[in-house]
Amino acid sequence: MSSGTDKIVSSIMSEAQGKADIIMQEANAEIATINADAEKTAESEKNKILENGKKQSDMRYQQIISEAKMNARRAELGAKEEVIEAAFDKATDDLKDIASSGSEEYDDSLTKIIKEAVDEIGGKDLIIQLNEADTNKFKSQLDSSSTFQIDDIKFQLGEPIDTIGGAIVKTKNGDIEVNNTIESRLDRFKSVLRSEVADVLFK
Repeated sequence: MSSGTDKIVSSIMSEAQGKADIIMQEANAEIATINADAEKTAESEKNKILENGKKQSDMRYQQIISEAKMNARRAELGAKEEVIEAAFDKATDDLKDIASSGSEEYDDSLTKIIKEAVDEIGGKDLIIQLNEADTNKFKSQLDSSSTFQIDDIKFQLGEPIDTIGGAIVKTKNGDIEVNNTIESRLDRFKSVLRSEVADVLFK
């Protein structure tokens, strides 16, 4: 190849190399920018994921704690309820013993219970129903008209009822009836007594 041709080829190669170097520099710069942006994006996404993960873990932690507290509260209330019910069962057993003892204490309470029922009805010629033991006790007080009196109130003795003690008092036509048996009175006062029992047991 002549020296002239060599110079032309050399000039073209030199110019091409220069352009190639510029292109490579620009490409490397763009690659560096892309990589830097990608790293920033990845870091941002990573932080978001970590932040979301922490929020989710915090939420789950609070949820678990809340559920645990709720379950503990339920268990505590359930245990207290069992104790309160046991207290009422014991009170019922004690009242049953008192009622079956035929003691003066029970007789006085029964008279008071009957008078309370009479006051609620407001009548003076009534039917009274008692348990079998109390019915037999009052039968000894019946007069020739099969009635007996407490103060100025006249009662007709009805059929015995299944109860620990106390009485059901009603008008002869049955329109008005007051259930003052021990069980009924316990049921009526239970909501009030429950809070008092709880205060005594768990103060």
